[in-house]
Amino acid sequence: MGYNLLEALNVRVIGSGDRYLLLAHGLGTDQSVWQRILPLFTPSYRIILYDLACAGSVDPDYFDFSRYTSLHSYVDDLLNILKALGVDRCAYVGHSVSAMIGILASIRRPQLFSKLILIGASPRFLNDEDYHGGFELGEIEKVFSAMESNYEAWVNGFAPLAVGADVPTAVREFSRTLFNMRPDISLFVSRTVFNSDLRGVLGLVRVPCCVIQTARDVSVPASVAEYLRTHLGGRTTVEMLRTEGHLPHLTAPALLAQVLRRALAR
Repeated sequence: MGYNLLEALNVRVIGSGDRYLLLAHGLGTDQSVWQRILPLFTPSYRIILYDLACAGSVDPDYFDFSRYTSLHSYVDDLLNILKALGVDRCAYVGHSVSAMIGILASIRRPQLFSKLILIGASPRFLNDEDYHGGFELGEIEKVFSAMESNYEAWVNGFAPLAVGADVPTAVREFSRTLFNMRPDISLFVSRTVFNSDLRGVLGLVRVPCCVIQTARDVSVPASVAEYLRTHLGGRTTVEMLRTEGHLPHLTAPALLAQVLRRALAR
């Protein structure tokens, strides 16, 4: 298609520090979701920002439905970005699906990552016999049907639930980035994410991890954070945020920044 990866995924490097910090957004947002915490870290880090191929800020013609059938293609993008930038070591902050992308990338290239900070992370959204992911298969299928039948109505209902906290500006911002996504791409990626199961590879992680989980998240039960702590192969800590919702970088950026600073200093 003639795309340059760094241009296609809107890669930016900002800040004046001597260490690299990569911030990777989750499904339904784009790199603008980090804007409230960026000023707190740019003096100390060179911050790498990019958009997932499915983000509404990326040309939808770039999204290859035959390629992005699993999270591994997003891992390829991440590793290729770091290679193109000449980065050989960075701390990684991944939200939601990007937490899982970071986990897979660290298994492939553990030397690239000094630390993984995983926000609202889940290795499996569906419940299993001995695992509570938060959703039954029938519930997920109803979500997909709602997205397919009336995407606008689904966004208007889902955004406040995902935000959780009573922060109208965050609901508006999350709604904006959801609406920016082409509905067929949003549905396709949602199916990919909700059908993923990374439980079997967590033990292969050797990089130190910090799991950040809010007190109440409609997408990820609090028990999942403890599951990650006990199953990730690297030294793992859990930080519980005293706020609600799946998007603390929109609803409680100052609180999240405090925890990120603490996690990065360990």
